Amino acid sequence: MKKIKVSLYFPAEVITKPITYHLIKDYDLQINILNADISLNKQGKLVVDIIGSEWNIEAGLKFIQDQGIRYKLFTKTIIWQEEGCVHCGACTAVCPSGALQMDKESWSLTFDKEKCMICELCVEACPLKVMCVSI
Repeated sequence: MKKIKVSLYFPAEVITKPITYHLIKDYDLQINILNADISLNKQGKLVVDIIGSEWNIEAGLKFIQDQGIRYKLFTKTIIWQEEGCVHCGACTAVCPSGALQMDKESWSLTFDKEKCMICELCVEACPLKVMCVSI
């Protein structure tokens, strides 16, 4: 099984099509929606994890393109240099996915890479620059 993270950009004319349904049903893919921003009759953007066999993922991405949907694979990752972190929480205020959170008992920062959308807002927000992008 392979897992990829992808941004899908929907034009207005395909907003109402059941794209994720077809990816699941027709291509045997697991779809985890990490973020959705959709305006009916305008446009939309989904950030998703796609899990499946390499062949099914490739076929699913071709289906997406054939529907007029653009996609972008996430190739970067966010690296948290925990040893230099003072756990101030500045990054949590800008994290749209909740990947960065403060533990309520220990008041230490936690980072869930699986939830991270690689928006890079934390990199800018961190006063000590312990959040960085790996290409």
